Amino acid sequence: MGDWAVTKQWMAAANRLSDWPSANVVVAGLGISGFAAADGLMSLGARITVLDESEAYADKALLLEHLDVTVRLGSGATAQLPPGTDLVVTSPGWRPSAPLLRQAAAEGVPVWGETELAWRMMQPDRVIPWLGITGTNGKTTTTQMVESMLIADGRKAAAVGNIGRPIIEAILDDVDYDVFAVELSSFQLHWMNNVHLHSAVVLNLHPDHLEWYEGDAAMERYAADKAKIYQGVTNSCIYNVAEPVTEKMVEKADVVEGARAIGFTTGIPGLSMLGVVDDLIVDRAFVPQRRDSALELAKVSDVHPFAPHNLANAVAAAALTRSYGVAAGSVSAGLRRLQLAGHRIEKVAEAGGITWVDDSKATNPHAANSAMQAYDSFVWIAGGQAKGTTFDDLVLAHREKLRGAVVIGVDRQLIAETLARHAPDVPVTVLDSTDTEVMNEVVGLAGSMARPGDTVLLSPGCASLDMWDGYAARGDSFAGAVKRYLAR
Repeated sequence: MGDWAVTKQWMAAANRLSDWPSANVVVAGLGISGFAAADGLMSLGARITVLDESEAYADKALLLEHLDVTVRLGSGATAQLPPGTDLVVTSPGWRPSAPLLRQAAAEGVPVWGETELAWRMMQPDRVIPWLGITGTNGKTTTTQMVESMLIADGRKAAAVGNIGRPIIEAILDDVDYDVFAVELSSFQLHWMNNVHLHSAVVLNLHPDHLEWYEGDAAMERYAADKAKIYQGVTNSCIYNVAEPVTEKMVEKADVVEGARAIGFTTGIPGLSMLGVVDDLIVDRAFVPQRRDSALELAKVSDVHPFAPHNLANAVAAAALTRSYGVAAGSVSAGLRRLQLAGHRIEKVAEAGGITWVDDSKATNPHAANSAMQAYDSFVWIAGGQAKGTTFDDLVLAHREKLRGAVVIGVDRQLIAETLARHAPDVPVTVLDSTDTEVMNEVVGLAGSMARPGDTVLLSPGCASLDMWDGYAARGDSFAGAVKRYLAR
């Protein structure tokens, strides 16, 4: 092996200009981020081997093999780390306990995520500032808001990361971007070590993905990964005033000297905060006279669809973009122009005094809670993969507003038992079918429970991959079933 494998210092400082053609790099996983990582490594000239247990990526594999990338697919492909590996770039969903990653750690081989690789690919001479967004809920909405505000301000910006588009893909674009709005999941942050964001926010912190953090203290390790977004921040660490744990993360973070702590709130802001006064979103952080005045950024009515959690997302997005120098008018313009992706408290239909709402993006109890706060009386459609979370607090908070519930999915009994324990008077139907066509029955049952003035709310509080290809497919299935039900 050459100097790459021998000199650990070289690896620690590796960047775009390093001797990549001498590096043997393994890409673990050939999903969206894995393919992007392979693409990025090809642009650097590295020697690449891609490994994945699934044979579903045969088309991608064929393309990569034509470009002199070694690809191994199928059962057992990831069981052994290839000899001479200098670096592993892992897909974010891979747990640290995966045999390939355990072997890499035992042999002292560095493991990066696609996010770490993307950051290194910009250094030292093509650096694009990152505005980072993480949290249990609201990440995608806030990222879209940030992108919209930046574009309204005349910046060449792109929303990348966990939002669906890999960062590397944007870096390889033939576009001179000014700034990236980067959504980061806890999985991505876990494998990120040397990234220094311009500004970052942790929107909130609640139990989610705890099955990924195997063993004891799963919640603590989940929180620690979220907190990594603040490490090395150069301008502003933005925290949620309503959730003091996020401020504590900022206090513990090792940031660049001069970086500021900025709070966001849906109440009246204190000094060095953004918040809401008299139906206006205002800034008391990035204005010269912040001790005794505030700058109007937008009207609360500019936030759509309106819900308390969406207002919080908007204030957080305003804080991030203001840290980057976006003008006040661009905050309001960005909110007004924004067209959010679907499946987030999206009204599907209204008939007979009953409103049908698709909130399939609510893949954990805290997200479901955010939607439920917007309605006075609803029939709840719930269930799927609970990911190690519980529903006691959610049911206790909203049992007085529950008209009924229909529960499906692999963890349906967990939710049904919680409802029986805390809301025994609420009618609950549990459906055992694992066929996606069950949504027609779900909608029919929910419709029979609802009364004029109610909302039928698909806000499952669970992931969808036990039955559907993703939350979007689940939401589409719901919308189609509602259309058929109302047509009858």
